[in-house]
Amino acid sequence: MNPIAADSQFTLSRFWAQGDGISHAVAFVLLAMSLVSWFFILAKAYAAFRIRRSAPAVQAFWEAPTMQDGVAALSLADPEQIYTPLAHSGAAQLKAAERPSLGGEMNHAAQVTRVLRVAIQASTNRLEGGLTLLASIGATAPFVGLLGTVWGIYHALANVSSHGTVQIDKVAGPVGEALIMTAVGLVVAIPAVLAYNGFNRVNRLTLAELDAFAHDLHAYLTK
Repeated sequence: MNPIAADSQFTLSRFWAQGDGISHAVAFVLLAMSLVSWFFILAKAYAAFRIRRSAPAVQAFWEAPTMQDGVAALSLADPEQIYTPLAHSGAAQLKAAERPSLGGEMNHAAQVTRVLRVAIQASTNRLEGGLTLLASIGATAPFVGLLGTVWGIYHALANVSSHGTVQIDKVAGPVGEALIMTAVGLVVAIPAVLAYNGFNRVNRLTLAELDAFAHDLHAYLTK
């Protein structure tokens, strides 16, 4: 057998031509999962870079001469609006204390705790946006690839059954297609899992800083 002809049987175009609708659907699903995960990876990486770069602005907030100046400085240095909502909530609480409201019936410390908790929750939701999707892709992509693997092996067995004898050329193509699907599933899953773990690490650091900032604001507003 001509080696070149034998090698040509193991090309992606041949595997694609041998596949049916289910194999193609699995490939398209994996492609969509990969594109979506990389979009979120790049977007979250850029956002995480800006968040970590703006973290020192919290110290600048406390060095400002007035609350208004501190909020303005923090807003300029916090483009992702992670730390700023707490400062805005604190400044708003100072004004809200002068107006009658349902929340105003609570004691002052409880009111401050409530508004800061709401601000922290909003910042937390912003930080964690997209992480569930990355975790889902990382967890399910290998199984989607495994579906393609099982379907490819089924084709291999069907070819053997239809010919009555085991012929390597009838088995190699579908089995190769199956192995490619498995590899693609792992290629999609691994970056998503690594990115998810990395972003969780960044979020833990940021949330710890938010908690410390909220504690300091609470002490300032209830003094």
